[in-house]
Amino acid sequence: QVQLVESGGGLVQTGGSLRLSCTTSGSIFSMNTMGWYRQAPGKQRELVASFWRGESTNYADSVKGRFAISRDNAKNTLYLQMNSLKPEDTATYYCNAGSFSHELQRILYYWGQGTQVTVSS
Repeated sequence: QVQLVESGGGLVQTGGSLRLSCTTSGSIFSMNTMGWYRQAPGKQRELVASFWRGESTNYADSVKGRFAISRDNAKNTLYLQMNSLKPEDTATYYCNAGSFSHELQRILYYWGQGTQVTVSS
């Protein structure tokens, strides 16, 4: 029942910025986890940034100091501000949400369709 829709990807030059948005069909307040992942060609999907244990945030070492995750609970939207972009940031970025299902007694993970980010050299 949860649907995630990403937007904001595009083509930017090295050093540029992009702001990704993920709008959810449900309340992100009720989500156990929320985060951004990315997958580059030939590489495994990796965690970029996430909220965990409440308001705590976690970032991949490769993006620390450059990316910032945030959310607007009222708008049910998750954001990823990406600054000082590098060619190695080129990937498809996915929004992810995890929510515990009382019916199934397990955490269900939801993914958006992804948005492409390409950083030119």
